[in-house]
Amino acid sequence: MNHTPVVFIHGTWLHALSWESWAERFASRGFLAFTPGWPGEAVAVRETRKASGTLAGIGLDVLTDHYAEIVRSFEIAPVIVGHSVGGLIAQHLIGANIGRAAVAIAPAPINDIPLPASPARLWTPGRPDDAEQLVSLSPEQFHRAFANTVAAEESDRLFDRYVVPTSRRLLADLGYAGTARSPRAVVDVGNAARGPLLLISGQEDLLVPDAVTRTVYKEYGDSTAVTDLKQFADRAHSLVIDSGWRFVADYVLGWLDERGLRAYPA
Repeated sequence: MNHTPVVFIHGTWLHALSWESWAERFASRGFLAFTPGWPGEAVAVRETRKASGTLAGIGLDVLTDHYAEIVRSFEIAPVIVGHSVGGLIAQHLIGANIGRAAVAIAPAPINDIPLPASPARLWTPGRPDDAEQLVSLSPEQFHRAFANTVAAEESDRLFDRYVVPTSRRLLADLGYAGTARSPRAVVDVGNAARGPLLLISGQEDLLVPDAVTRTVYKEYGDSTAVTDLKQFADRAHSLVIDSGWRFVADYVLGWLDERGLRAYPA
């Protein structure tokens, strides 16, 4: 029997391992769960930190093409689940009719939606074209900006298990260097033929505030394609990895079922 694939795309400062609990949960429901890392990302977090220079040249174009190729490789069109910049990529792909459906969790802003100020405070812009530079978070920065709704002990545990440096070039492509955003940050919000899209926000998210995700949702107002929004109270940008991750994952599973996107397609 064929199973519906689900491709998980992680965002900045996280490793692909950040989807480990989601992959297990979705697999237990019959889906084929895939958590492919970024190009140059080592299998383990520790090795990625040691060899993090391989991530330095990664931009939004490279990431988008990387995941587009993966999603297109399946005989059954996958569901795409992305967090942060992964949520932006998920929207870009489904807007281009790549994939069966998409879930964008705390997604980086698309099109001309204003950027939140918080991420810019975490790094020094420098030269946006400098491919040799990385941006790392300290445990304190991670807790303050990323996992601000959990206790310090849990935040430190999440940091040790999942956090890696991210590409300065990628942040510049998203517009945080004061430069124009990459064309890959543009999403066809008017495509009425695309698959269903679910947007998710955490109402205490400082990196991608709930107001930003609500603005993204309004961008799709003129499309007749299915677009839904779910807001989680008291949740931060860490909502996919912290102790409340299962509430979010189970909501996504329920949404997929309601939309007829089941593990065993007819």
